[in-house]
Amino acid sequence: MNYTLIETNEGVQSFLNENQNIEWMGFDTEFIGEKRFHTLLCLVQLATENGYYLLDTLKLKSFPGILDLFTNPKILKLTHAGENDYRIFYKQFGIIPINVFDTQLAAGFVGYKYPTSFQKLVEKELGVFVPKGYTVSDWEERPFSPKQISYALNDVIYLKGLWESITAKLVKLNRQTWSQEECDKIATEKYYYVNPHRDAFRNNAISNLKTREQMFMIRLYNWRKKEADRKNYSKEMILPNKLITPIVKNMNSGKNALLKDRRLPTNTISRHWDTFNDLFNRKIEEADRVILASIPAQKESPDPMENTMLEMLYSIVEYICQNNQVDPTLVLSRTTFKLMKAEPSFFDESLAQGWRADLLGEDLLLWLRKRKQLIIEMVDGKCVIRMMD
Repeated sequence: MNYTLIETNEGVQSFLNENQNIEWMGFDTEFIGEKRFHTLLCLVQLATENGYYLLDTLKLKSFPGILDLFTNPKILKLTHAGENDYRIFYKQFGIIPINVFDTQLAAGFVGYKYPTSFQKLVEKELGVFVPKGYTVSDWEERPFSPKQISYALNDVIYLKGLWESITAKLVKLNRQTWSQEECDKIATEKYYYVNPHRDAFRNNAISNLKTREQMFMIRLYNWRKKEADRKNYSKEMILPNKLITPIVKNMNSGKNALLKDRRLPTNTISRHWDTFNDLFNRKIEEADRVILASIPAQKESPDPMENTMLEMLYSIVEYICQNNQVDPTLVLSRTTFKLMKAEPSFFDESLAQGWRADLLGEDLLLWLRKRKQLIIEMVDGKCVIRMMD
């Protein structure tokens, strides 16, 4: 396969000269995220109507002209499972690709399970077998091996064919707007927002702690994140998740209590005691109280009957989706479903908007929204779901 390796500013300019009037661009990335806080972007693969290109992002410190292509709304960007690629571009360059078509997302609207692997999709749609095996290759190593280059190019050379094949099916099913609606979500800044206290709020223990302990847990996670950022280590390398709850629960009893807890490495406590002590004893300010007030409420034990009703409603969602060749997880993700199970009053408003509302219909949306008011009855040999009187 012919390709151009771009590793100099002259190479960047040559690429831009060749591709200034392109209508589409396929792209993928290779990166290393293990044991790092900041993902190391090693390679960007590009495909256009003019050829295939490998952009060496370790040798090139900047390539602003190429980045402009990603934000050009006139150029269609083609990816497969591109969320991680978009996220890297957002974090490292502050940009979000505009006008995107993700083949994995789109395939979920034409009868494929979501997510579907790139290899399977290429094989089913284009009749080509794509070998894999270099996903966890050392992409920091130079020069690239022939197998690495082949692997990297395979991730982009079939994107245009997939786009054409899947788009034809979307047109036939009248699903183009549905697919585009989902792809457009990826191209919004809101999609990449992460609550700065997410790690602490995800700890199930936080809702059962006293105020001082809650604040200490939040501060501890924040300290860990800052240290990971400063050292460019993974957060687990700074302080493993499994140690945080026992540290927080024993902190009020002092250093000796932590040292005697067999779950906690003594070297970790000795090395960081002064920091832990400062975080624990620091005064709670007004800004801290705002954060404390945003801690998710403790989840109630789910009611078995309500769970049964929700499972039945999800089965109806699955049935409707399968009849319409749409993967159910695109409509109602398992994450959202778990939230609905854990919080009987929770309803994701996105279900009542756009293509999801069209697919599910008003009656099913009402049932999902007011599921606590539903009852199931057997009437003349039929299973009937209705609202309580």
